[in-house]
Amino acid sequence: MTNKVFTHLLLLFPLWSCSPSTDCCAPVPEPEAEEVRIVKDWEPRADVQVEGSIFTVSYNEQLQQPNWIRYDVRSIVKAADRDGMNFYEVDSIITSDNDDYYNNPWDRGHLAPAGSFTDSYENLYATFSFLNCTLQKDQLNRGEWAYLEEEIRDWANEFGTLNVEIILHFGAESTTLDTGATIPDAYTKRVTFPDGSQRCFYFLNQDTTAGWETHEIDC
Repeated sequence: MTNKVFTHLLLLFPLWSCSPSTDCCAPVPEPEAEEVRIVKDWEPRADVQVEGSIFTVSYNEQLQQPNWIRYDVRSIVKAADRDGMNFYEVDSIITSDNDDYYNNPWDRGHLAPAGSFTDSYENLYATFSFLNCTLQKDQLNRGEWAYLEEEIRDWANEFGTLNVEIILHFGAESTTLDTGATIPDAYTKRVTFPDGSQRCFYFLNQDTTAGWETHEIDC
């Protein structure tokens, strides 16, 4: 696999500092403006686990997509807007990047949804990490997937904090883009309620006109 090389203007783009062997990342102080080239030249790993402030993720550097991600959806009061926020990279992990989403039908799909973390600027900004981003078909991302996210927020308001796990599915025939990232074939979303009951949903990564309810499966 070709190593990804990144150019940053440090006053504009945040960098995160950890070695490839660590499983968490913390922001570093912002230095003086200069152009830095970051070469991610280690052997890509299949399972890098990161426990962040709002989600825990198993990231696959070989696919440049998450294996799975877990997060809680709470009943919140909106206090922040996403205006001006863009996805950002993590310098200690090989992820997808903007090139993978350019001029194609794949959205930068939030896994832990931005709309569920608008209670603070910090929480909302954390959803824009490429660790939380997937190559998701645009119509799915903006349609039934988003409608289910809204429904889950309603459930959290009614029942209390919910735990959500999303598993990304890949196979031997999964498409890898020329830019390096692999497109997931499908997603399983498991929602666990405060009483321990669960509801599960399965979406192929393609256009769908069927309601989110039709994607429910046995857990």
